[in-house]
Amino acid sequence: MKKTINPFDYAGDIIKALPKGILLTSEAEDCVNAMTIGWGTLGIEWGVPIFAAYVRTNRFTHDLIERTGEFTICAPVGELTKEAAKAIGLCGTKSGRDMDKLAKAGLHLVEADIVRPPAIKEFPLTLECRVVFSQLQPLKDINSRFNKFYVPNTAHSEPHVAYYGEILKAYIIED
Repeated sequence: MKKTINPFDYAGDIIKALPKGILLTSEAEDCVNAMTIGWGTLGIEWGVPIFAAYVRTNRFTHDLIERTGEFTICAPVGELTKEAAKAIGLCGTKSGRDMDKLAKAGLHLVEADIVRPPAIKEFPLTLECRVVFSQLQPLKDINSRFNKFYVPNTAHSEPHVAYYGEILKAYIIED
């Protein structure tokens, strides 16, 4: 069962959960992937509710979003369970190109109502999003004070794409 919510009534919960990690799910050609994200933006752009997610161009998630233009944001409600914390660790360190992270983490998918990527039962606060704008963030344009933590200076570092997803539906999955 899904309880429809206003995402801004839960903005504090989402923003509070982000530094510990929440999950972004993507799907294309029946391949579902979840990636841990630790930063994002919730707000209003062009008169509609938006969640902006930032994904490096070399990530499998980037490939899937580029194919479908959709994603879901899945956040915990309340404190993280031990299982959810484990899932955040796994989804933040392994690639969906190499393994089915959702199965390995023991997460249960819930069909979304509007977009292709599913929700996740263990992360019940869900935002279904469709990309309305995306923009590459060139590394050279990011303020140097962020280099140490967010812009690694290696030959393998890739820029992020900011995906502005219109929130088409928001809900909490209830048992």
